[in-house]
Amino acid sequence: MTSTPDARSDTGAFWPTLPQNVGVLGGGRMGAGIAHAFLMAGCEVLVVERDLDAVQGAHVRVVLAVDKSVGMGLAGGPEVTTERIMERLRLSTNYAHFAPCALVVEAVPEIWDLKVASLQGVEAHLADDAVLASNTSSLSMTGLAAELARPQNFIGLHFFNPVPASALIEVVVARQTSAELVTTAQGWVQALGKTAVVVNDAPGFASSRLGVAIALEAMRMVEEGVASAEDIDNAMVLGYKHPTGPLRTTDIVGLDVRLGIAEYLAETLGERFAPPQILRDKVARGELGRKSGQGFFPWA
Repeated sequence: MTSTPDARSDTGAFWPTLPQNVGVLGGGRMGAGIAHAFLMAGCEVLVVERDLDAVQGAHVRVVLAVDKSVGMGLAGGPEVTTERIMERLRLSTNYAHFAPCALVVEAVPEIWDLKVASLQGVEAHLADDAVLASNTSSLSMTGLAAELARPQNFIGLHFFNPVPASALIEVVVARQTSAELVTTAQGWVQALGKTAVVVNDAPGFASSRLGVAIALEAMRMVEEGVASAEDIDNAMVLGYKHPTGPLRTTDIVGLDVRLGIAEYLAETLGERFAPPQILRDKVARGELGRKSGQGFFPWA
């Protein structure tokens, strides 16, 4: 795999720096955030979307994220402008353009058949030693790896929303993932300025399993009239020092996304993850959270 020379950490250990060419499949909120992270770290980034309208939307999202980081002084000196950073971004609708990438991160919706078709489509254009990663938040990495020609080169890189503000990336290890790739992925996460937690493949991994469990219980409390959404969130923020309460976090993630994860976890782990009716009703009404303007809270 092609990457820049190794760097030395504060402890003296070596880790591989980021590949020069990184691809991202999908330019929605998560994909654009992932592209932003690699751009800010100095990589050449290619984002592939389904059509030209989606390409334009992805471009706008990445520009806004980069511009915000530049405005906050996070890009280096004054000579590092949004325009200069964006010179390293390319967008396309053609999977074949992923060919030079040493790493491609898939960030399409959490639909099994779509994930499999997307990953297989990308893998067909990559070099034999290139790494293919999935940003899935709950689907089986081992199951996805089994659908690929080079499963040893496949790993989970679960970024968190919003990517620029999040300090965490969950490195999810399928049974087929090579031990060398796990170490390499941890180094990539550190090179992005984030912290890796390594999790063996299991339904919901660590973050989604715990986060959804808390959020579902908070929803049941609202449904039962125990307390308001605001007071439940305040209890977790002020009492347990969570930066954001479980219901506001659900709004940020998307109620439809949380519903899909809960349904999958209920199928694989049991009824304790069964989605409450209040969640199903809100999704049916189109109250999806921040992206729709209304979830458990109103969003301007």
